Amino acid sequence: MKNKRLDEWKSTTYEAFRKKGGERFEQFKTAADIPVEPVFAPEQPDDVYHEKLGFPGEYPFTRGVYPNMYRGRFWTMRQYAGFGSAAETNERFHFLLKQGQTGLSVAFDLPTQMGYDPDAPQAQGEVGKVGVSIATLDDMRTLLKGIPLDQVSTSMTINATAATLLAFYAAVAEENGVPVSKIEGTVQNDILKEYMARGTYIYPPAPSMRLITNLFSWCREQAPQWNTISISGYHIREAGCDAVQEVAFTLADGIAYVEAAIRAGLDVDEFAGRLSFFFNGHNNFMEEVAKFRAARRMWAKIMKDRFGAKKDNSLKLRFHTQTAGSMLTAQQPINNIVRVAIQALAAVMGGTQSLHTNSYDEALSLPTEQAAAVALRTQQIIAHESGAADSCDPLGGSWMVEKLTSEIEDRAWEYIRRIDDMGGMVEAISSGYPQREIQERAYQWNREVESGLRVVVGVNRFQTPEPPPRDILRVREEVEREQLERLRAFKSRRSAADAAAALASLKICAQGTDNLMGPVFHAVKTGATLGEIANVLRSVFGEYREVKTI
Repeated sequence: MKNKRLDEWKSTTYEAFRKKGGERFEQFKTAADIPVEPVFAPEQPDDVYHEKLGFPGEYPFTRGVYPNMYRGRFWTMRQYAGFGSAAETNERFHFLLKQGQTGLSVAFDLPTQMGYDPDAPQAQGEVGKVGVSIATLDDMRTLLKGIPLDQVSTSMTINATAATLLAFYAAVAEENGVPVSKIEGTVQNDILKEYMARGTYIYPPAPSMRLITNLFSWCREQAPQWNTISISGYHIREAGCDAVQEVAFTLADGIAYVEAAIRAGLDVDEFAGRLSFFFNGHNNFMEEVAKFRAARRMWAKIMKDRFGAKKDNSLKLRFHTQTAGSMLTAQQPINNIVRVAIQALAAVMGGTQSLHTNSYDEALSLPTEQAAAVALRTQQIIAHESGAADSCDPLGGSWMVEKLTSEIEDRAWEYIRRIDDMGGMVEAISSGYPQREIQERAYQWNREVESGLRVVVGVNRFQTPEPPPRDILRVREEVEREQLERLRAFKSRRSAADAAAALASLKICAQGTDNLMGPVFHAVKTGATLGEIANVLRSVFGEYREVKTI
């Protein structure tokens, strides 16, 4: 018996999408010339199958957000890069683009993330160390020099200062003749996970949420192709949670952002299509594939049933994946190439829209050029040689994957119900609940590794004597001094009066209820620095103090 619904999907949803965008090949086939269908499904599916799985590009999107997934185009291949000065990071960007990378992903140093200029006492010793230092419009100009901003999408891992970094980026685009309405990319802009897992927050939750929803509104009008938030489970997983908690806490954060935006007067279908997610690609291959599928199905239900979203784009969970940095080992670092390949393949089999593969030497230092190239080649081999990208949801229908998908979903719903009972994610974080859950799971993992119950190759089993590492990337000690000199020179060239007036206007706006993005953008254009803007907001909003959970 033929699957009538499959035939209907092929002739309507799939065929319309295929004709609109085309596909990489006229016919997909294996190395042995066996045809590969766009999707595989049982010949006699029951109603449960259609309710829980459906077809790619159709509700509940378990099998993918697009009808033909990678048959049309591959995921965006990004490599997270940023260290030292803007000029050094710009060189790395150009190197990666020449190697075939298709999108940029920017890592910022801690002072930039925390709203401090390089001359702040809090920045001493940290300038350029774990990312690139960006304090001024000049820094952003240097960072993006020679990058075609109308052709390359840029992801920026920035949260508390996301509004300022987006303003820097938009101002440089305008200077280069690219309208703000045409820029494409993402700011992470996810402050809730900072409170529970990562720690680069500045302001208390309420004003932080205001900044986030202000950015939503501004982008809706000024930068409609920009993704306004990347709701991030990645850092929650890096802090030690498991796959179920990663899904539950990430989606609970998403619920909180949607509720905040609606309270701010936005219609859900006006902004939901620009929400994006960021997940961790961890070690357990089958569980990770199931995790991505469960998250997609849950988010579609949340947006449809909880928030009444009507547009298909509002229901789709689109996500970026980064392989698990916390799973990289300093011992036998070449083994990390294998770990990253498994994690990346799980992300592709799970339907990611964008992917960063970690470099094998990142447990030792920031990645060298050679290691970054190997990481990118890993994605390219998966894309072009493995066959994994030739059919949508290739593991769909596996008894194991479907069971894991449903089990992760059921357990994640339990967490979300518990968080709802507490009054939502902001209240849950204020009480320390998710922080405690993450800490307990991380402790359990570490105990299992230390006892040998959980094997980590090269660490607690199969060890070998190793010489000290060589050829690792070290940030030049001169970077901080050079950045201080650039900051002083920038301030000497700007109109101090114009910058001061713009900062005064920003303060008045912060004391009221108007949208802050316009004043931030204006301040950036007058030459106000990242630290000056953050300090104005600190003076009005105050600073957040961590909740003690133990």
